[in-house]
Amino acid sequence: MIPGLYYPVENYYLLVETSRYPNPCSFTYERRFFCPFEYALQPPAWYTPDHIALEKPELPLGVSELRQYSGPQCFMIPGNHDWFDGLNTFMRYVCHKSWLGGWFLPQKRSYFALKLPNGWWVFGLDQALHGDIDVYQFKFFAELCQQKVGEHDSVILITHEPNWLLDWYWGDKTGKNVTYLIREYLKGRCKLRMAGDLHHYMRHSCTESKEPVHVQHLLVNGCGGAFLHPTHVFENFKECYGNKYETKAVYPSYEDSSKIALGNILKFRRKNWQFDVIGGFVYFVLVFSMFPQCDSYRILDEDSWDGRVNSFFNATWNAIFEILEHSYVSLAGVLTLLTVSFFFVPTKLSRRRRALLGFLHAAAHITSAVLLMLLMELGIEICIRNHLLATSGYHTLYEWYRQAESEHFPDPTGLRARLEQWTFGLYPACIKYLMSAFDIPEVMAVTRSTICRKGIESLPRGGAIIYYVSVFLYFWVLSTPVVSMVFGSYLYVCINWFHIHFDEAFSSLRIANYKAFTRFHIKKSGDLEVFTLAVDKVPKEWMLDPDWDMEPKEPLQMSHSRRFPSKWRAASGWSDPTSVVRVVDQFVIPRTPVDPLSPDSAS
Repeated sequence: MIPGLYYPVENYYLLVETSRYPNPCSFTYERRFFCPFEYALQPPAWYTPDHIALEKPELPLGVSELRQYSGPQCFMIPGNHDWFDGLNTFMRYVCHKSWLGGWFLPQKRSYFALKLPNGWWVFGLDQALHGDIDVYQFKFFAELCQQKVGEHDSVILITHEPNWLLDWYWGDKTGKNVTYLIREYLKGRCKLRMAGDLHHYMRHSCTESKEPVHVQHLLVNGCGGAFLHPTHVFENFKECYGNKYETKAVYPSYEDSSKIALGNILKFRRKNWQFDVIGGFVYFVLVFSMFPQCDSYRILDEDSWDGRVNSFFNATWNAIFEILEHSYVSLAGVLTLLTVSFFFVPTKLSRRRRALLGFLHAAAHITSAVLLMLLMELGIEICIRNHLLATSGYHTLYEWYRQAESEHFPDPTGLRARLEQWTFGLYPACIKYLMSAFDIPEVMAVTRSTICRKGIESLPRGGAIIYYVSVFLYFWVLSTPVVSMVFGSYLYVCINWFHIHFDEAFSSLRIANYKAFTRFHIKKSGDLEVFTLAVDKVPKEWMLDPDWDMEPKEPLQMSHSRRFPSKWRAASGWSDPTSVVRVVDQFVIPRTPVDPLSPDSAS
């Protein structure tokens, strides 16, 4: 915190990114959006969740007009996820409700304009799903600039997407209506453009230039997002609106962002265990046609370790060429993987580099799958050679059981024979086939031996299915850690070397830390102070705040006027929340000098 500076409850709370993630359904709005705000500030006692506001603003009790209300208010613009249902849920839960927890909601549309003291304005623009405003919004804000915004006023323009960063990254030009509004109507009065969408904090400020400055500061703060986005992929951003910009603040830092990406190698599988289902199946399809490897014994027949290693890698190359020349199922899997790998590479790279990177990615998976297949076949061969697996029949375990049973539990009265007769043979048959079902390695060894001696055609359809299912179960367990590591390594290389896959590489890590929010304070002089406060590590366990619970509550008292307005607090290690909050950026935007003889000075 900044010594000597007090942070009261904000008068205006501005939401500039999708808060209804991942989809705008009623559950998402009620449980993931409204509920946390109600925990922070409880709504008034007369508030009912099912109420639909027809004529907004529905002013609180004892307030005759909006400007008399001194409590916190909330304004928000929809993000891309809010538009997935055509903005229906946003309109119902935001534009036709009056309270977001203890924040008053006077907003009627998906966009807004706020006039603040000392010549400051806030424009909230709805970009929908195409990164730009429609002509109706353009007309509204253009007329506002002409008729209401003074020549020496200053505007904070808020959009969901940071077009300046994304357009630079993708080599695109979007938001033409917004750009035209800034250039031709605001004409240098846009002091700050702010956006969310990217889940990090970055601020760029315009360098001194003889050219007209259209926007002084570009600020991205999406740190309230569901996961963290990298900052280092945008490190080389320098120009926008024909002006040069320099980086003033980033959170997390470029170095930390690059180090965080290493988690894709070490943590990808732990964070994305569902990927095992797909990855293990894909690897099995890649080598399906290669089971069994009847010549794997030749690797073990080599006299030296050098010979075994050379023979192993020769077998690897032979298996890959066998897939390409003679297989059907595995070849289809290889071609599918190559195609998917090419189209998975973002279009930011040239087609040639996409093809090369996609090929290397697919080749790493194919090689890994073949190596694992050979290792598994060698493991079975070693077990057979050391008499750990039998190849004479499918019921070796049952025969051992019957032998041990007859030795240690003799049956002179013939009880077992009578049980077999009374159960119509089910008694020994059930035990026999259950043991065979659980002795999967023996099934694999016996069937493998049969295929190698007589060919796959000698097996009945059911026997072949049982063999490949047995192989799949063991191969899936063997391959899932490898496929996750290969894919995680691919993401790490792409995000740190090529600066691509910034969404996939960091969403896979599911990082809930590095939260930040930006606060504004208009000084008496008209200058705008901007503070961004951050928490590096967020608490995972919460408890009911005893101070909130013990504080007397009057029936009609607004929650923001209480000493302890928030219902929950961190369970441990957070006795003083201010000790873990730090300022990561602080700057001042001076008020535009006003000519004493101008009309703005008189007002």
